[in-house]
Amino acid sequence: MNNLAGFMKNPLLPVLRMFDSLTRVDTPAQTASPPNEFKLVKQETHFDTSEAVMQFLPDILGRALARCWIDRNFMTHFMENPKKMLANYSVHLPQNVEIDIEIEGVTRPKVVVYEISKLGRKKRLMYLQLVMMAGK
Repeated sequence: MNNLAGFMKNPLLPVLRMFDSLTRVDTPAQTASPPNEFKLVKQETHFDTSEAVMQFLPDILGRALARCWIDRNFMTHFMENPKKMLANYSVHLPQNVEIDIEIEGVTRPKVVVYEISKLGRKKRLMYLQLVMMAGK
């Protein structure tokens, strides 16, 4: 049961009441966050370099894309302005990093992260596209 409690600590979906006894952790009321509050990161995160963006942003964007699949409101705001939505969830990117959402010609939205040079040229750092896979 400890494995389940660790797995369900910060779920993408609200935990059902039937699992409360398995997932409840005794914490002081003033430090506990609401049980169904979704977080992309555990603490305020500021990226200073493109290298840090390339290293850590894929995991964060993966969580954001997964949330988009199950939360239409989150998806709507993320698709309108992904960088602002990340900032709303405590993820702050450098000024010279831009995020575009490509939806034309793809079956699933593609998130493309660019670095903008001082001359205004775009260099693609990465792209992410959430794909469901199953195996046995």
